[in-house]
Amino acid sequence: MTRRFGTPPQAGQRYKLRPGAYAILPRDGRLLLTHQAAPLPEVQLPGGGIDPGENALQALYREVFEETGWRIASPRRLGAFRRFTFMPEYDLWAEKLCIIYMATPVRPHGPPTESGHSAIWRTPRAAMHELGNPGDRAFVQRFSAGR
Repeated sequence: MTRRFGTPPQAGQRYKLRPGAYAILPRDGRLLLTHQAAPLPEVQLPGGGIDPGENALQALYREVFEETGWRIASPRRLGAFRRFTFMPEYDLWAEKLCIIYMATPVRPHGPPTESGHSAIWRTPRAAMHELGNPGDRAFVQRFSAGR
């Protein structure tokens, strides 16, 4: 069973399953993260939803590039978690299935192409305090414990 983080599902609320791929991206003792300005400002692991016709790795490469401007290499799946949330940008109640990878940020190709996103670097310790959801924080904590 996949572990759930965050608030439990609301009784009577219908949720649409929304699988996504996200990455922990370490380099030189820091992690590459993304700051999303809207609808609510939040620091996140780079990644996002898997589009129709994509697999998780294709989505991971695309989403990391869109949200950070960086190309990545050597992704390795770490695990997954679920969270139930309202996504105001899609007017959607979602059961997010978040598949977490570790990958190497190789090089930047310019600023993020996704509007409202910026690439930021944080130490793992700072990331654990700034990341906007408890599932992301738990995976970064697990990554930090293994170093």
